[in-house]
Amino acid sequence: MTNYATAAVDKSAVMRGLTSKTRVPLGSEIYNRILETLYDEAAALDERRFDDWVAMLHPELIYTAPIRLTRTGPNRDRDVVRTMKHFDDDYNSILMRTGRLGKSAWAEDPPSRCRRFVTNVRVAETETPDDYEVVSYLFVERSRGDNWINERLTAERRDMWRFADGGYRLVRREIIVDQSTLSMSNFAIFF
Repeated sequence: MTNYATAAVDKSAVMRGLTSKTRVPLGSEIYNRILETLYDEAAALDERRFDDWVAMLHPELIYTAPIRLTRTGPNRDRDVVRTMKHFDDDYNSILMRTGRLGKSAWAEDPPSRCRRFVTNVRVAETETPDDYEVVSYLFVERSRGDNWINERLTAERRDMWRFADGGYRLVRREIIVDQSTLSMSNFAIFF
């Protein structure tokens, strides 16, 4: 397995975009169903339908957001630090977080009003049948309380989606936030 840590000296180990070379064609049935799933996921999260979102998750889920640094010079491409993370969740911790948000969570009381915009979706086959590598861009606009200034975040999401039980389930998500200094007050929402 390739180590994609930012401390790597070899530029070939700096992960950018899709790693698989077997692209799923734009407009194909698989591409369209995965794109529809991404849109349904964004709507479920925007509407705070956490049970619907959890139904889209695979029990093997790994859900992370590594830290981003600003680097210059020869190290400028090694700006994602996967040894430190904003969060590092699995299926059980997501169940705990969604359960808390469904009742009352201090960080989300009152709840945020969000819009998630998913774009630039690229899909590729993997060596494992029914597993698909999906890279997408995300723009999140969040309104909190009566504050008239919205918080914004952009990110690249690197996912693995698996076709199981008649639909696509999220197995892995890595959220690469574009900001090294976050403008959001907290990460109590899902990306």
